[in-house]
Amino acid sequence: MWYLYQFPICPFSRKVRLLLSEKGVGYELVRENPWEHREEFQMLNPALRTPVLTNPERGLVLVDSRAIAEYFEETVDKAPMINGTAANRAEIRRLIALFDENFYAGVTGPLLDERMKKRLITRQPPDARTLRETIRLANDYLDYVDFLIDNRPWLAGATVSLADLAAAAQISVADYLGGIDWSQHEQARGWYSALKSRPSFRPLLTERMDVIKPPEHYGDVNA
Repeated sequence: MWYLYQFPICPFSRKVRLLLSEKGVGYELVRENPWEHREEFQMLNPALRTPVLTNPERGLVLVDSRAIAEYFEETVDKAPMINGTAANRAEIRRLIALFDENFYAGVTGPLLDERMKKRLITRQPPDARTLRETIRLANDYLDYVDFLIDNRPWLAGATVSLADLAAAAQISVADYLGGIDWSQHEQARGWYSALKSRPSFRPLLTERMDVIKPPEHYGDVNA
């Protein structure tokens, strides 16, 4: 049995959960707050970051969402998520990096700091200037998603891929934390609604992070 160490609004854990569900891989969730610096978790991942995926029967510990995704792409044939020609696979990986690195650094990470960590850990109010900047950047990224969906059925091409899962995982956390304005992004909203309607995504929409509540539209697959 696989055990996934994560917390509900970790975007990288969400990406792994989506991938595992799309591939039909069973797993159990283990709640892990990495900011608590549990010694047992540090033994699994000295970097103290989620997700970590373990399989005690096989003696496996997998760390880092990209490494985990590549492992299952190589070992599970069902629902390939890095597929197509070499050029298509390169495009998928480019978009994964864009959302895992740039979107996280500019949008999801700051929102987690301001609206989760400051509330739950440091007991500080969020910085309004930082929030305004993250929402502005999120809007720029949604403009780019609009452009991609104007030209492709899915972000990287003709079929759903890990690029879509990575982007949706980041955007879903930003949406949970009130950092997404969908009003001017019909293409992006339609793409995201299609992903929210997939069976792999639905469990994410029901989970909540302690006392932090999402906007009313968050769990609506048509919103």
